[in-house]
Amino acid sequence: MTVQSSLGRRLLLGGAIGLLANPMRRSFAQSKSVKAIAFDGFVIIDPRPVAMRAEELFPGQGARLMEVWRSRQFEYTWLRTLSRRYVDFGQVTREALAFAATATKLDLTAEKRDRLMQTFLELKAWPDVAPALRELKGKGICMAFLANPTARMFDAVVRNSGLEGLLEEHLSTDRVQAYKPDPRAYQMGLDAFGLGREEIVFAASASWDAAGAKAFGYPTFWINRAGLPAEELGAAPDAVGTGMVDLARFIGA
Repeated sequence: MTVQSSLGRRLLLGGAIGLLANPMRRSFAQSKSVKAIAFDGFVIIDPRPVAMRAEELFPGQGARLMEVWRSRQFEYTWLRTLSRRYVDFGQVTREALAFAATATKLDLTAEKRDRLMQTFLELKAWPDVAPALRELKGKGICMAFLANPTARMFDAVVRNSGLEGLLEEHLSTDRVQAYKPDPRAYQMGLDAFGLGREEIVFAASASWDAAGAKAFGYPTFWINRAGLPAEELGAAPDAVGTGMVDLARFIGA
């Protein structure tokens, strides 16, 4: 896949780059008393099967569909937050899919729509997730999702990946009815963990989310699996890496 300007597309891409963390920034995080990690959903969840299902249902057209779908999926979250017309991430995703199918002139039958949506309940964690979570849990770090998907989606990936007992109660944006990067979403971490900003690392899967969390005041680590350039949003993460091992190193676990 090629890098596009659309911010929404960037959240669901996969890939690898070398560790980009600045040692000065990494030591900054280690010098603090980190007690918790708030995870964006796609730091943990591997979304690639959605694209595979799209190509299966629309041979030769799956990539086009995904490009528009991903863009609208996240643009709709931002627009709904700005207009204070919140609906949950499942509905946003269905509406974005309907738009994408129309825009790409694909025949989205009810059966194909349902199969694509069902894929979100079949997703599993990235391969590097479970070992890292167990290591971090063993170090006494509290961890939870802080992200847009619904609790049902989070429950599914936990069950599908054998992550039971490793994460605290999900911090879905359904709680505050405001999607990231709205400060109300990031505030959930402070309220749930009962800690100060400097004690909670936010792990982002997208540069725009890393910028939002950093602007909110969290020490922030961007897991940039796709090797994408950083957004120009006036707030840089404390460090960047390719996966969960780099995050654990950043924290000092």
